[in-house]
Amino acid sequence: MRIIYLILTIVFIIFSVTFSQMNSVPVRLQYNFLQTKYLDVVVPAYILIFGAFLVGIIITSLWGIVERFRLNRTISRLNRTIRDLRKELRVNEPPPIVDEPKM
Repeated sequence: MRIIYLILTIVFIIFSVTFSQMNSVPVRLQYNFLQTKYLDVVVPAYILIFGAFLVGIIITSLWGIVERFRLNRTISRLNRTIRDLRKELRVNEPPPIVDEPKM
């Protein structure tokens, strides 16, 4: 399994390097709001693409963490309900019948 992980990592690194080599064209980023220039930067295209990819990974990770907490809370609530129902079942259960040994 480690060999497969290593091979996939090497392939990803080679892809990233070749992608950045092919997309090194400068791109001008501008952001104007109410006639005020807030951002005016020239960056390579691959930085812009990798940055968008990284922002997507971060947003998805945060969304996954929130969903995991929500699911854990639901699981805890359902386990508490099961525990309470089992207690109620034991309370309402008739006592066991014990046969007396005949001598």
